Amino acid sequence: MEGFGSRTTRYFQDVNIMVIFGFGFFLAFLKRYSFSSTGFNLLIIVLGVQCSILMEGLLFPKETKERDPKIITMAAVSMTAVAISSGAVLGKTNPLQLIVMTVVEIIIFHVSRWINKQFLQIQDNISMKHVHLFGAYFGLAVSSRFSEPSPRSEKNASTPKSYLLSMLGTLFLWVFWPSFNSVLADRDKTKAIYNTYFALAVSAVTAFTLSVLTTKDGKFRMTHVHSAALAGGVTVCYTAESIDYPWIAMILGLLASVITILGSFCLQRCLNPALKIHDASGVHFTFGLPGLLGAVAQVVLSVIKKWTISPSLGYMVMIYISDFCLTISVALITGFITGLILNFKLLKIIPVSQYFEDQFYWEFPHLAVGF
Repeated sequence: MEGFGSRTTRYFQDVNIMVIFGFGFFLAFLKRYSFSSTGFNLLIIVLGVQCSILMEGLLFPKETKERDPKIITMAAVSMTAVAISSGAVLGKTNPLQLIVMTVVEIIIFHVSRWINKQFLQIQDNISMKHVHLFGAYFGLAVSSRFSEPSPRSEKNASTPKSYLLSMLGTLFLWVFWPSFNSVLADRDKTKAIYNTYFALAVSAVTAFTLSVLTTKDGKFRMTHVHSAALAGGVTVCYTAESIDYPWIAMILGLLASVITILGSFCLQRCLNPALKIHDASGVHFTFGLPGLLGAVAQVVLSVIKKWTISPSLGYMVMIYISDFCLTISVALITGFITGLILNFKLLKIIPVSQYFEDQFYWEFPHLAVGF
């Protein structure tokens, strides 16, 4: 029988590949920002893991000591929030700003988990499942404090090659998402893997179908598949280990994909301009809305399963709703404050003209002037 240590090592490897390779390439869709997308992602991940371990030891000393082999895996899981948030401000922040944002976000995320545990009595694995919600809404709040790029900016665009790299990131995320959700499962990890795969499979098929139906020429659009194929994994994260029938996971995957594609139309054309938010990578409809759907699904499925056996069902529902509402509120408020901090002149904010530009940070030998 495979030991606990070897299982934990395998889970850590899967999550580590997911956050570094997956998100690194997932965000590399801008034609002149691929170096920074992958390079800065590695920087904030390795920095954030260290901060996460320190915060775990500070806020959860007893649990950290008891589950020592698992702590680095959970630290890597918490980096999903940072990677998602960085997508909202992609191309608009310098390395120093990203470092500050990473440290602040990790601290606030773990403090939010501590509040949920101390005052709402929420289990650690459940509070960690809010990582998508927290990352998306924290990133959106930070993004609201940055100037919007020009709609005609040539740098804020993609090429077939850059989108191919980004789609490679989607494939990495898609393949490893079942392992990611199983890490967060408290009991039945095998069921979590199967249900996550069912949800991902249906969301991918739905993404292709809706892409054809919503384009004028009836062709597939890479932007749809790029985001909506992952939506099922985000949504089913909350309920992966508790779903008893595959068709429930499939329905959640279907709804998540529909919300993602329809949200990409509505949010980008209506809500984002009204709120003056430039969501560089579409994290709201890729992770925020599917995560919100998953949180609501958790409440609904819990009510259905415990309708006749739980005398305090109303209290449980109130706790679950308070849990994710508190998480979103903390993310929005602290993200807004963080955005203000990142715009201090001390952090060397970059002008709008330098948005989405690798050459501002990286050396390109082939562009160097002669010796």
